[in-house]
Amino acid sequence: MSMSQAFLQEFDNEAKTTRRVLERVPTDKFSWRPHPKSMSLGELALHTAMTPGMICDWACVDEFKFDGSKGPVATTTAEVVAAHDKSVARYKEVLGQLGDGGLTKSWKASAGGNTIFEMPKAALIRNIGLNHWYHHRGQLSVYLRLLDVPVPSIYGPSADENPFAAHA
Repeated sequence: MSMSQAFLQEFDNEAKTTRRVLERVPTDKFSWRPHPKSMSLGELALHTAMTPGMICDWACVDEFKFDGSKGPVATTTAEVVAAHDKSVARYKEVLGQLGDGGLTKSWKASAGGNTIFEMPKAALIRNIGLNHWYHHRGQLSVYLRLLDVPVPSIYGPSADENPFAAHA
């Protein structure tokens, strides 16, 4: 199996799980945050939804320059889920275009003329595109728990869902 095919196989499973988490985000709690330094629920949900496609877009160039601009703002759960679906499609499209050859090319991020980090595009996809995405999905599941919203099963049973339990 090629490197890009392995990423896509993992991604397909994770995207389904992430969508289930995002579907539970209550629109009426978008402004809630667990701590003043934390992102709001709406900000975190949209960031989680957009991460895969956004990171793959970065991989389309050899250098991404951060300019400090703010991203879009969602006002409903439906908008967050739609952003996720668009992001999933973009990830698959770009990874298909890059292929294994494109994933071995170098990539860097800079801000204000300074290099922040440099890595192969495969590392960008793995470390920021996937691991970073999982990290934020985990944060989002904690936000849901703190708001007493049922948390879906992610890698195994949650306190609210057990896909392994016997059903009568």
